[in-house]
Amino acid sequence: MARVLKDVKRTPNRRAIPRSKQSTAFPSLAAAKRGRTKAWKQDFHRRLLAWYAVHRRDLPWRATSDPYAIWVSEIMLQQTQVATVIPYFARFLSAFPDVRALAEAREQDVLRLWEGLGYYRRARQMHKAARIIAEEHQGNFPREFDHVRKLPGIGRYTAAAIVSIAFDTPAAILEANTARLFARLSAFRDDTAGPEGRRVLWQFAEELLPDRDAGTFNQALMELGSLVCSPRAPQCEDCPVHMLCPTFQGGLQESIPAPKAKPQMEAVREASVVVWRRSKVLVRKREAGERWAGMWDFPRFPLTARRQPAVDLELAAKIEELVGIVAEPGDLITTIKHGVTRFRITLECYAAQYVSTKRRRPRGDESLMWLDLDQLAEVPLSTSARKLSRLLLP
Repeated sequence: MARVLKDVKRTPNRRAIPRSKQSTAFPSLAAAKRGRTKAWKQDFHRRLLAWYAVHRRDLPWRATSDPYAIWVSEIMLQQTQVATVIPYFARFLSAFPDVRALAEAREQDVLRLWEGLGYYRRARQMHKAARIIAEEHQGNFPREFDHVRKLPGIGRYTAAAIVSIAFDTPAAILEANTARLFARLSAFRDDTAGPEGRRVLWQFAEELLPDRDAGTFNQALMELGSLVCSPRAPQCEDCPVHMLCPTFQGGLQESIPAPKAKPQMEAVREASVVVWRRSKVLVRKREAGERWAGMWDFPRFPLTARRQPAVDLELAAKIEELVGIVAEPGDLITTIKHGVTRFRITLECYAAQYVSTKRRRPRGDESLMWLDLDQLAEVPLSTSARKLSRLLLP
């Protein structure tokens, strides 16, 4: 709980109130012009940094000022939990210790190490950005915010996080945790993801930014948002700045920020087919525009038939349409249920036997491969394909 300060402010018409119990919530630009925010900001900075010094987590990317490592961590942490990222971060840096190593790697090797993190476009864009850095910046990660911002896959927040943490550039940040924190600190009741919400909260972030040690400050903000100022049931009594928060003072934690509408999930039924040709199985590289583009998968497509023999007829027809081979469908291996964005997918996994090639592939087409089971470990598979591949092992 925040320490109660001993100094008091006396006025002629009211009793003395400790400053820590006064409503000193950040009062926006209009009030800032009246000179009412400097003390609030100083108090906020002091309390936040003192809390962070004690409660910060020991995370591997906090042990370095290398912009490359910080960049990798920031991209991995997008829409992914910290505990999930830690082992991926270690493996990725072991394989690609610097920008040049990543730039020179094959996309397939990058995706294989990314496998399981999801949102694979992040990995492809990072690979592309590494090649740009190698070619245009001689392998040195750029220091200027504008140069970082122009790299593929790097938005305003990510660029600010990298340059502030790595180079102590005074750049404000706004991501999920800090947006929620700022909304509560400013009692912002509207949609934090809308254009007006983003404008207001970015402005708040910039006003709040200190002149020095911006990287530590930004990390402290994210840590507070992650560990204490949670979306539901925030731990306000453990918050070092709760007495500076109008949302806490008004008991509005559950309504600020405005709750987001839950997306409607659409039920989808698909089939994944393991086509055997002697001891090898067929895998297909997913194309641009498809889910998991660049990853390898067993032939997969929507399935509408419900009963035999209609299921077998549909499987055979769609295998031929998708990969140009004739196959004889066999037994159901398993059913995998998983979610992707707004889709709730029921994936029926079947075996099939290769019969013949119906359509020859153009010269140079490398979108299909026949692999032994042990070779599947060497290629990046979609999460569901990896689960299915493990069931095929003896």
